[in-house]
Amino acid sequence: MSKIARPIWRVSRWALALIVAVLVLPYLLAPLYRFGRPVSTLMLWRWTTGARVERIWVPLEATGPFVARAVIAAEDARFCSHRGVDWQEIREAVEDAEDGGRLRGGSTITQQTAKNLFLWQGRSLVRKALEFPLALWLDLVVPKRRILEIYLNIAEWGPAGEFGIEAGARRAFGKSAHDLAAREAALMAAVLPNPVKRSAGRPGPALRRLAGIHEARSRATVAGLDACLRVRAQR
Repeated sequence: MSKIARPIWRVSRWALALIVAVLVLPYLLAPLYRFGRPVSTLMLWRWTTGARVERIWVPLEATGPFVARAVIAAEDARFCSHRGVDWQEIREAVEDAEDGGRLRGGSTITQQTAKNLFLWQGRSLVRKALEFPLALWLDLVVPKRRILEIYLNIAEWGPAGEFGIEAGARRAFGKSAHDLAAREAALMAAVLPNPVKRSAGRPGPALRRLAGIHEARSRATVAGLDACLRVRAQR
């Protein structure tokens, strides 16, 4: 090997090792997230850039009787039955797009949790390719109840660095997540796709209609959801 090729090979070898480490690390860390108070990559990025981050961790049982139901109704109706990826939702989304409809997102709460914990924001085929197996692994090694608890505490929920349902509820309604009424919880769930531009505290007509749909759906799934969270929490 020539003197020029040798340092190039050395750099390439270290670069390859770094890439492999980055790809493998989430799979090693995921089982550890059964415990502790993890943060998202977006929170870490904001901290490193000096941007504001407000997060008040609350256990799932302290989020009140309506938040979990509203978020599942809004974000992932089959959360209790799929294994991290909702293949039925993906098929339906593809069929709608083939029929001329707009291609909608089919990310589950588990996928969003995996993305928030380990990946980056924005739309990308590369990120999706990494997200799918991560979500399947996360569902395998972390109980459903814990996945939901993590999601509620790391999701971005406000325009000024508010992360987690507690910080979001305090900004929007000036109260703890535990004290949110059913309609308020539904409004919090309705802003999740874009918490920077949507406001639960000052909702427009479209957001109020959407929250009404989420509230109605959450009432229809109470029994199944409660049973799911109890059973999966013991896994």
